[in-house]
Amino acid sequence: MGRFDGKVAIITGGASGIGKKTAEIFSKEGAIIAIFDVNRGALNQTEKEIRDAGGKCNGYVVDVTNFEDVTEKVKEVIKDLGEIDVLVNNAGITRDNFLTKMEIDDWNKVIAINLTGTFNCAKAVVTYMMEKNKGNIVNVSSVVGIYGNIGQTNYAASKAGVIGLTKTWAKEFAKKGIRVNAVAPGFIKTPMTDKVPEKVLEIMISKTPMGRMGESIEVANAILFLASEESSFITGHILHVDGGLVL
Repeated sequence: MGRFDGKVAIITGGASGIGKKTAEIFSKEGAIIAIFDVNRGALNQTEKEIRDAGGKCNGYVVDVTNFEDVTEKVKEVIKDLGEIDVLVNNAGITRDNFLTKMEIDDWNKVIAINLTGTFNCAKAVVTYMMEKNKGNIVNVSSVVGIYGNIGQTNYAASKAGVIGLTKTWAKEFAKKGIRVNAVAPGFIKTPMTDKVPEKVLEIMISKTPMGRMGESIEVANAILFLASEESSFITGHILHVDGGLVL
């Protein structure tokens, strides 16, 4: 306990799912949490839950696709909390369909949030990290960004792009004391997967050697490790959290 005492961590998409669980365990490790999310209701609820548990948490309504909005909210975090030590780029959506049926708007939305949103948040935050020659960025990608998936042209492309950003930024910022890594979750139980038909879930599980779906806490623990000093000589790494799906 206490691995992040006094450290400030921004977690995007932190009001639900993997992001919420990540915010909770970072808080338990002593971090001061800044949650970025577009869902004000869920944001307020998560902020309250973390505070009620004894943690320190500020929620910010942020549209990660809007660089000006992200920049202003990052400035607010600096003003409110003093610094930024960790950025977890978790915000993401799905809009699945076959290529021939996929609406252009669904392509644009997924790329805007999952990929451009990751770019926007890192660009807004990294300047502050460079000033003190220290920082940690963990991006949330996906196994489908590595091997693709039927019906997920937009999602797979966005998550493959996140891997490219991760490896590039790791090279760009290593000498500035900033590490950049990513997790690539497999099939994880989240509000996003709650909408998936049971038969599809059964197929997902059958393809996973461990024979089950993962839990949000298991991804959150991987993010925690990559952001901690326990991984101090790791950068540019894509950590699979997938029950053996990609071997």
